[in-house]
Amino acid sequence: MATPVRTKESGAHAPGRPDGSSAVPARRAGGRAPGIAAAAAGPFARLTQATRTAPGRLRLAGALLAVLTLAFGALTAAQLNSRAQAANRVVSYSQPLSQAAADIHLSLADADTTAATGFLLAGAEPRAVRARYEEDLRRASQLISEAAARTTTSSPAQEWLSALNQQVPVYAGLVESARAENRQGFPLGGAYLRYASEQMRTVLLPAAAKLTAAENDALAADLADARATPWAGYLLGLVALTALVWVQLALFRRTNRVFNIGMLTATAAVLSAALWLTVAATGADSTLRRAEREGAAPLRVLNAARVDVLTARLAENLHLVARGSSTKYAELWSKTTGHLFDGGTPGRGPVGTLVEAQRLAPPDAGGPVDQALRGYQQWRERHDVAVKLENVDGDYQGALDTTVTVKEADVPKTADASFNAVDQQLQRAAVLEEGGFRDAALGVDKDLRTAAVAVALLGLLAAASAVRGLGRRLAEYR
Repeated sequence: MATPVRTKESGAHAPGRPDGSSAVPARRAGGRAPGIAAAAAGPFARLTQATRTAPGRLRLAGALLAVLTLAFGALTAAQLNSRAQAANRVVSYSQPLSQAAADIHLSLADADTTAATGFLLAGAEPRAVRARYEEDLRRASQLISEAAARTTTSSPAQEWLSALNQQVPVYAGLVESARAENRQGFPLGGAYLRYASEQMRTVLLPAAAKLTAAENDALAADLADARATPWAGYLLGLVALTALVWVQLALFRRTNRVFNIGMLTATAAVLSAALWLTVAATGADSTLRRAEREGAAPLRVLNAARVDVLTARLAENLHLVARGSSTKYAELWSKTTGHLFDGGTPGRGPVGTLVEAQRLAPPDAGGPVDQALRGYQQWRERHDVAVKLENVDGDYQGALDTTVTVKEADVPKTADASFNAVDQQLQRAAVLEEGGFRDAALGVDKDLRTAAVAVALLGLLAAASAVRGLGRRLAEYR
């Protein structure tokens, strides 16, 4: 007969195995096996457990180095690529728009000046003067259309472009009315011309000046973006290098081995990437600074001087159109020429936009600006002769002939000839300075893109080398 088994509640014990081992595996508190417990505790517990063993620490170090070096390569490449895009915008977008805005301003100012010159010559207006006026308006309208097509709707320049687009035909209509009245000998022609010029100076030219300022600001912003130091890339590179050195020191202390080819390759790759980054960023910054110093900055001052020259010429012409009925244009001449060139005070050299243009001009543009300055002095002398003839001698026709004439033999002696010589030399200097800027800034974006690709590849090489180097140490535990 079988012996009955007694239960715990009844105080009986179940018979044990002959060898004394338990039939059920031992469990930790909570009733779970170790692996199941770690898995259930989450990634942090597994990470903590992994750091307690040498292979686990090697795996963690490899993962950390791979992430750091890959992040360094990706972030630095992204920063360099962003600067390359800004450098490309400077050459292909911002600078052309900035110069187009300045050209719109200059074309409108020149059209106003030329219209006054043609009015003074009345029926004897040379065809070249008429053609120059029409070319100025045509060029201004074309540049306005091109700028509007290339400018985004959110740009503040759209407001000024819209105003210019609407007002240019209005101005042209007023000038044609002035011409028609003048050809018939009606004094109303002078009033029409002065009103048209007033519209030009109070509506069109201020809008063109604001457009130029907005485009100059956009160019300055793109230049700043292209020259910005990639601090995040430098910081992450420093962290990656520190981690690589720290892991190699830890390996040396544990294994007493100095060299690990994989880790050394990873370190060299990160150092090379950092060096390439430094060379590319420094080179781009230096090149764009030179483009700004020898191209953009002198060109802005030169354009301001050209506007002053055109405004002074306009004041000179309108003063003769008004026939002394107003001192308004004589005052405008004095104010504009004072802004253009001022002899200064004792101990202080001459100042003004023309003097500043001469000071900032790069070597190749310095010659034309010097000639423009000499031509301006001659223009001032001829203007003073005309003023004396009009105000002291009462000889209006003599003053007019000294300023502008249709007699071919006398044309080179007029103030108009001096003005044209000044304007042509300033145009030559502007072409040289614009070309200098483009030549200096061209290619910077390609250098930065090449550096971005190289840094990304070096980051990838560093990650692979670090993992391979630690993988060899890890294999020793298998």
